[in-house]
Amino acid sequence: MTEANNGPAFDAISLHNFSEKILEQVIHFHVMKLSGGFFLWVGSAPVLSNLAVSMSSRYDSTPLSTLVIGDPSNTAPNSLAQRLAKKTKKQVFVSYSLPMTDSNISLLVENRIKKELELHPEHF
Repeated sequence: MTEANNGPAFDAISLHNFSEKILEQVIHFHVMKLSGGFFLWVGSAPVLSNLAVSMSSRYDSTPLSTLVIGDPSNTAPNSLAQRLAKKTKKQVFVSYSLPMTDSNISLLVENRIKKELELHPEHF
């Protein structure tokens, strides 16, 4: 955060989009960089079916995480948000809107996100 003449000024929100064909399915990724964190949407169709938030805690090595909207039996958004919060040390919002048809897809999607984090850390 930077200081302006009229009070605190916040860093601008920036957007970063990328796509990848994973197991014959095109997966889209949308990253919205926020002040102190980021929002990540992952999906194959324009749907926001769930939203989880996670952040580090000084009291526990495992980041705190909760599902804000969506089906609580789907643990994918919470799990991904926790792992990304631990890796980036930032507050992370995740919407994971992919059908759970193939168990390998989650691992491949997460590997693609980690690759993007390494290539473009300025977007996260």
